[in-house]
Amino acid sequence: MDSSLPTPHDYSLTGPSSRYALEHGLANAEWYRAPIPRGKMKELMKRSDGPAIRDTIIWIAAFIVTGGLAFHFWPTAWCIPFFLAYGVLYGSSTDSRWHECGHGTAFKTAWMNDVVYQLACFMIMREPTVWRWSHTRHHTDTIIVGRDPEVAVMRPTVVLRVILMFFGVPQVWGAIKSMVRHAMGRLSPDEADYIPEMERAKVYRTARIWLVIHLAIIAFSIYVGSILPMLFVGPLPTMYGAWLHIVTGLTQHAGLPENVLDHRLNCRTVYMNPVMRFIYWNMNYHIEHHMFPMVPYHRLPELHEAMKPYCPPPYPSTIAAYAEIIPAIIRQIREPGWSIERPIPRDHPAHAVPAE
Repeated sequence: MDSSLPTPHDYSLTGPSSRYALEHGLANAEWYRAPIPRGKMKELMKRSDGPAIRDTIIWIAAFIVTGGLAFHFWPTAWCIPFFLAYGVLYGSSTDSRWHECGHGTAFKTAWMNDVVYQLACFMIMREPTVWRWSHTRHHTDTIIVGRDPEVAVMRPTVVLRVILMFFGVPQVWGAIKSMVRHAMGRLSPDEADYIPEMERAKVYRTARIWLVIHLAIIAFSIYVGSILPMLFVGPLPTMYGAWLHIVTGLTQHAGLPENVLDHRLNCRTVYMNPVMRFIYWNMNYHIEHHMFPMVPYHRLPELHEAMKPYCPPPYPSTIAAYAEIIPAIIRQIREPGWSIERPIPRDHPAHAVPAE
């Protein structure tokens, strides 16, 4: 499927691709929604504290166990598997926690969402106010070139960047640059496009607090003469634990069409095992989440069943998804306008892009 844009694409939010999206009805557009009965949707959207409290207790306990054992066995080789597990919790499971709590759907109680959101944002180094507004735009204009600030794999594909993402390098380097810029009271042109004026003081204040915390951790490590504090808190665990959230995250949109107004075409639903779904908080049901983002994560399997007649078949496993993703992003090095086409049920055709 051709995106109808000249390549290579300009993914900035203030350039020609943004103007194209605005002029051609791709920005703030009407998206396809599966015809789920209103009563069923109302029931699925009910929020509850119970599942998220249970999962958060398990999550915190896992931090204590893996971190405690890593500390106990330091500096022997026996600490490595526990640090690896701790890193996945710190640098990967936080991806889904900031996401769900940012939507305000994980818990029914607002302050619980806010506490976990702030904690998860710090761990994965995504400034809370910036990413709240970034993600709002991502849902409004999903994979619309020049509008979506969260396109993970841009075209033509830069393979080295994709590889480095598994080690958290571009994410953390970008986060540090942004944090310093915000601490100085400045936004990038793209950030200024989606962060309202009234929210900007919070961005600058948070960046300054975070910068003090990170510098304090470095100073404490120097004081005690050990890298150990930095292995538990800060950029290092964000980086050495990033790999799993990239494994899951790339299944969301990589290789799929840009500039379409149908989440069945630009999102994937992938079946995953219970451990992966706990870490990922059911974001593997990604078509369902994008189409109905106010459904709590623990109700997404039910929504998936209700949406099955209207959607492409789900991928049976993460391996099956990557069997499609890897060749696609390699092909997009040479053919940036090409993308994977997903089969849509004939009696529920794809939502058309507005005519030029």
